[in-house]
Amino acid sequence: MKLLKPIREYIEALEATNLSEERKTVLQPLIDYINSKKKEEKPIQLNFICTHNSRRSHLAQLWAQTMAAYFQIKNIECFSGGTEATAVYPMIIETLENTGFGISKEGDSKNPVYSIKYASEKAPILAFSKKYDDAANPTKDFAAIMTCSQADEGCPFVAGSDKRISIMYEDPKISDGTPQQQEVYTARSEQIAIEMKFVFSQINS
Repeated sequence: MKLLKPIREYIEALEATNLSEERKTVLQPLIDYINSKKKEEKPIQLNFICTHNSRRSHLAQLWAQTMAAYFQIKNIECFSGGTEATAVYPMIIETLENTGFGISKEGDSKNPVYSIKYASEKAPILAFSKKYDDAANPTKDFAAIMTCSQADEGCPFVAGSDKRISIMYEDPKISDGTPQQQEVYTARSEQIAIEMKFVFSQINS
């Protein structure tokens, strides 16, 4: 698997061993879920869910899929969705581009589709805002990973999921329109990248 060079260099520089014990405990159910599916030799499907599918759920989907490739974990697909559809927030795209992802925009609707490339030999991920039960997402045998408290509270039952896992992240939206916006989005992306690197480093080969 040939990750894009800037992505590989970024991942290699991340310190994933310095996580707090509290965050490791939060991440453990996801590690256990992936390892159990791998042991059973079953497809691994992860659907990261947030309210608007515009910020955190996309970062989590992208970094989980990228880390799976980095650690050569096969038979895994990562998805994202919301309790409602809006649009991918532009600062998310800018943050990912600054990290080294290859991104092109397809169309110019209110909810555009972004083609996001992380590896030279893999199809790009198509990122757009959608409900968690959109046709692009799995309908059964997947883990529903709640990345925000609003989605966790507003979505008490995710049809088709065989596991529900809560991994909360603070919304970078709090910085929108402030001089700190780029810094906050970069930090949130890095946090999620570090945590997904830790998760996939714990998957049995």
